[in-house]
Amino acid sequence: MYKLIGPITQLLTLDKVPLKGALKDEQLEILENAGILIEDEKILEVGNYNDLLAKAQTLNTEVIELKGDFVALPGWIDCHTHICFGGSRAQDFAMRNAGKSYLEIAEAGGGIWDTVIQTRNLSQEKLAERTVTNANRHLSEGVTTIEVKSGYGLTVAEEIKMLRAIQEANSETKADLIPTCLAAHMKPRDFEGSKEAYLQEISEHLFPILKSENLANRIDSFIEQSAFSPKEIESYYQKASDLGFDLTVHADQFTTGGSEVAVKFAAKSADHLEASTAKEIALLAKSDTVAVALPGASIGLGCAFTPARKILDQGGSLAIGSDWNPGSAPMGDLITQASILATFEKLSTVEVLAALTFRAAAALGLEDRGKLKAGLLADFNLFSTHDFREILYHQGKLKPEQVWKKGNKI
Repeated sequence: MYKLIGPITQLLTLDKVPLKGALKDEQLEILENAGILIEDEKILEVGNYNDLLAKAQTLNTEVIELKGDFVALPGWIDCHTHICFGGSRAQDFAMRNAGKSYLEIAEAGGGIWDTVIQTRNLSQEKLAERTVTNANRHLSEGVTTIEVKSGYGLTVAEEIKMLRAIQEANSETKADLIPTCLAAHMKPRDFEGSKEAYLQEISEHLFPILKSENLANRIDSFIEQSAFSPKEIESYYQKASDLGFDLTVHADQFTTGGSEVAVKFAAKSADHLEASTAKEIALLAKSDTVAVALPGASIGLGCAFTPARKILDQGGSLAIGSDWNPGSAPMGDLITQASILATFEKLSTVEVLAALTFRAAAALGLEDRGKLKAGLLADFNLFSTHDFREILYHQGKLKPEQVWKKGNKI
């Protein structure tokens, strides 16, 4: 099945933009009066609309003619979310804004453990329903690929329930959900052994099930004083690496140490990095690990942003995720958060667009999306504007007029 969409006022392929380093808008390839020719789920060709229209007439093609000005961009890729969860943490947010500390909130029954309890109380079916609802909201705003973490189960059985729910949700939404096992989110309060014993139980009993049921090929952990230290997590990551899992790390959110583990184990990404210093920035920049900024967490917690400008200027690769979760980042509006980060970190438009598309794809180990070029998935957004710069200018208020996923209009 062939489809041709156009004419498009500006089509940004992102094809010639490098994976690493600082970027200038002059590096963008902008096609005018453009079209996208699709064959089934993939892009067959992008180019001049009139030329593609002539070609389409020889292919029995459905022509979708656009009226007015449109800018085409690859579909957004959110490489870090926690959208599979139970309950709400509105009380935490109110207490935090009232000046309560993390410890005071936890002692009052809040924090991650509150979400663990509420998530455990939901059935797999209810968790899948909530995940679909969240995924579809993201999709309606142009996010066509969504990473989704477990981590609110914290037992073998409950983590399996969460990952099965994510798998079920993936079959019920048009978005692509990329599952990640975050069983090492924290040591559960109801586990009587040590942190090392908990990690050993997870690696021995959960990892094989992840493989046998194809529930996730990505392993994550929270390296922080309140969770696991770099030393405690090393054997866990070694086991995951030996089994062929892709690795990612919650790193340097409040204290440093996590990014060093990420680089040591060649993790696909190191996420958060709000506490990263010159040492960690240089280490990441020299590696192939993608640095993932999570401005939603900075906004939710009222803390510093990831040093995105310094990471790029040092030559690193930067992606931007929403960190959509019930505690620190409940907003879940990727383009709004990215626009705010751009303002505070002085990111060029192309740096933000790259961070939301092919650089985010690299953080997930995906090579079949993130650019508008032949052979890649036909995932793209059409914005009702004549100038691509309007998208960040409106700081999230300009949403896509049309969202296309795998060659179909959503």
